[in-house]
Amino acid sequence: MALRWRIAILLAIITTINYVDRSVFAYVAPIIRDLFAIGDEQYGIITSGFLLAYGVGQLLSGPVVDRLGTKRAFSLAAVIWSLATILHAFGRGFVSFLSLRAILGLAEAANFPAATKAVSQWFPAKERSTGVSIFMLGSGIAGIITPPSTVLVMETLGWQWAFILPGSLGLLWVWLWHRWYYLPEHHPTIDAAERSMILEERSPQASKEPWYSLLRYKEFWGLMLARVVSDFPFYFFLFWLPQYLIDARGFNLRDIALFAWLPWAAADLGALAGGMLSSWFVSHGRSINFARKAVIWLGALMVLVAIPAVRAESGMLALALICFAMFAIQVKGSVFFTLPTDLFPAAKVATVWGVFGAVGSLGASVLGYVAGLLIAGAGYEPVFYLVALLHIVSATLLMLFVPRIRPLEGD
Repeated sequence: MALRWRIAILLAIITTINYVDRSVFAYVAPIIRDLFAIGDEQYGIITSGFLLAYGVGQLLSGPVVDRLGTKRAFSLAAVIWSLATILHAFGRGFVSFLSLRAILGLAEAANFPAATKAVSQWFPAKERSTGVSIFMLGSGIAGIITPPSTVLVMETLGWQWAFILPGSLGLLWVWLWHRWYYLPEHHPTIDAAERSMILEERSPQASKEPWYSLLRYKEFWGLMLARVVSDFPFYFFLFWLPQYLIDARGFNLRDIALFAWLPWAAADLGALAGGMLSSWFVSHGRSINFARKAVIWLGALMVLVAIPAVRAESGMLALALICFAMFAIQVKGSVFFTLPTDLFPAAKVATVWGVFGAVGSLGASVLGYVAGLLIAGAGYEPVFYLVALLHIVSATLLMLFVPRIRPLEGD
């Protein structure tokens, strides 16, 4: 296997750990909420607190990743978020869990800017969407393994160990990352032919313009506007799916362990399908502009299936439609998340992705709080309608502000 694909797999592993660490709370939440008397509105504040901190963290971590480099920045962030995950075992109520989720969000925010920068350093343009889709598999893998493993750990060792074990895995990954990750220019074991191919065909790595030059591009603002409305649907299912299945569909914890992983398996298939389809278009002569936008619209339109999902009479039919909605979200996401690498040089990718991710998380934070209020007052149905429509809005904004996807600097 070529070394660049091994790097992508290494990124997928840490993204898996990252999402396990943030996802565990949703599956432990029914126990914690009963134990510490945390209501729907408080739980909505906790989930919004994570997303608010995650957004601020991405804004800060992008420039840090560009300055420190992928290797050092990733190591530092993974150590902090792993320790924060472990400390959840010692939480004792609303304030302590809100604080720990905020620390976790700040540190975990570096994952996507750093991973995207690594892809821009290791992959040529024609393979970038596939490279991004591979590390994005981590979010779905986490969704697959977290429900059964968390329930098993809670039943055998207690809820505290559901945080201690995944946090410890993150610290182990840091050791592996330090041993195995180098830039292709300096990697001690890379094949000469692969190194030559990467260096000749990848995107520009340097930029002569300061970071604030980004503000003059309407495409930069278009990316941000499209992202601010696009993250909430994914995070709604990440944080609320177990509670929805219990509250609205009559599932118990064993049912959650058996079935709640299915939407995340579908999400992984969607990420892989979207990334590979876009790469297939490029390799068969279509432009980057067509390859990205066609797949983004395909995914956005398919998310509309969330509307019949909430209205389905059968719990299992609702779950099947949610699976399809998650597949569609990640079809769009795997290509949408590639756009900063298509538009900007690698020297600015982490900074752009930091702002890109920050506005998405901040938008999701506000909408997450609104979702908590809606669920407490009107139930889940209006939130599912919101989930169904936001990706259409996102794709429309992208079309308006980014008429053509191509490298911008030097125009």
